[in-house]
Amino acid sequence: MKSQPGKRAVELGQFILDNKSTVRATAKQFGISKSTVHKDVSERLSEINPELYVQVKNILEINKRERHIRGGMATKIKYQELARQRIKK
Repeated sequence: MKSQPGKRAVELGQFILDNKSTVRATAKQFGISKSTVHKDVSERLSEINPELYVQVKNILEINKRERHIRGGMATKIKYQELARQRIKK
């Protein structure tokens, strides 16, 4: 997604807002790095569209507060899958 940084920042912000997406999931969806997404929505977006910036910032704060829970769930699922594979052998 090689577009103008300002336009891209608004698109990324709108995507995060619409889907309540994480920075990592947004980066994957658009085929760009997490650093680019973070810079666009935390720096560029605040100058271009302050209203959207505040909404996106709130979602990213929620994601930040919940990331330890998602990480724990991912680990739990990983080990459950490993246990299932051992049983099948």
